[in-house]
Amino acid sequence: MELKENQAALILEVDEDGGVSVNVASGEVDGPAGAICQAIAVKLMQDETFQTEIMDMIEVDGDGTEG
Repeated sequence: MELKENQAALILEVDEDGGVSVNVASGEVDGPAGAICQAIAVKLMQDETFQTEIMDMIEVDGDGTEG
């Protein structure tokens, strides 16, 4: 997928142990869309309350799959 300059995306990867890594792809590194995605990525990785809210929304089992 090729992003336009005004687009950005979060790329989430879940490993076999249920660990999540977050990357940001952006058409313009210093643009507003990239900055928003970067802020969400930081919050997702550093805010335990936010992490819990997300996991509760999707009801992820201990093996990293929805259930």
